Amino acid sequence: MRSGIRILMATLLIIALCSPVPAPAQKMKKALNSKAGKTAFEPAVLWREPTDISRRNLFYGQGGKEHAPQGKFSFLEEDPKGSNPKFEIQDDQGVKWKVKLGPEAQSETAATRLVWAVGYFTDEDYYLPELRVEGMKKLRRGQKFVTRDGIVHGARLERHIKGEKKAGQWSWFDDRLAGTREMNGLKVMMALINNWDLKQSNNEVYEEQGAERRYVIADLGATFGKTGNTMTRSRNSLNDYLKSKFIDRVKPQQVDFVLRSRPFFLFAFNPRYYIERTRMERIVKEIPRSDARWIGSLLARLSDQQIADAFRAAGYSPQEVNAFTGKVRERIAELNKL
Repeated sequence: MRSGIRILMATLLIIALCSPVPAPAQKMKKALNSKAGKTAFEPAVLWREPTDISRRNLFYGQGGKEHAPQGKFSFLEEDPKGSNPKFEIQDDQGVKWKVKLGPEAQSETAATRLVWAVGYFTDEDYYLPELRVEGMKKLRRGQKFVTRDGIVHGARLERHIKGEKKAGQWSWFDDRLAGTREMNGLKVMMALINNWDLKQSNNEVYEEQGAERRYVIADLGATFGKTGNTMTRSRNSLNDYLKSKFIDRVKPQQVDFVLRSRPFFLFAFNPRYYIERTRMERIVKEIPRSDARWIGSLLARLSDQQIADAFRAAGYSPQEVNAFTGKVRERIAELNKL
């Protein structure tokens, strides 16, 4: 009986893998063109050299202290999208913010700072242990994080940049990016922070009027835990992160990093999901050792204080900050030994 089920599953998987699936790069180009109309798409910027890396303020991140949330906030509406509770608010200066609740609020805040520190673009995220929101409505998701008097606990605030628009999505498998040192460095960063949710819908192309287009990973919440399938993975888990492995295999010219994403075999009944998740594991494989050392050399220029500030900004306890900082520093050393 079991052998029959396994044969059936294998047959379904083979059919799924052989079925035509639109290439991510083609899907990306189509999405971008639909946004831009007849205007030819100009390649966006993925990375900018961080000449001030040793002086970057990882407590405030890309937005800096001047963009940090302050003043009074009023409730706008709940956001039903995604797997985490979210809602929109506005401060008394007219700036809009997207609030995310749950375990990803902390991990995403810390992740954005480390990714930005070495030259990549991120959202302007801030973490507030407590947030008072006037006119707070009852949430369909995440109400357990809100008290009766409108105090929200453990909130990540993502600043809405005036004039910034989404111009489409980009893929980890886009031919225009494949093989570049900058893309390989970003892949290493995803392995370093244990990001197991590398689906294309998390990757946005942002544009501002009169400014360059930027490749951005718009969701870095599924980090600092353990990679794996739906039953084994975690995020924002110090113990899991400390126990996790970083480098899988070192070859003469390349290195494979660890990313477990293949779903439980029963998910083969959902071919699209199974293929997408299984394919993610390839993203951090066969990275040139020279490119891994390059991103490691940038990370090595960060001080322990800067790395600690990234986790301090996310509201972790002093003990957690020290442990996360030590693990990140350990992984940086592994890169520089390649």
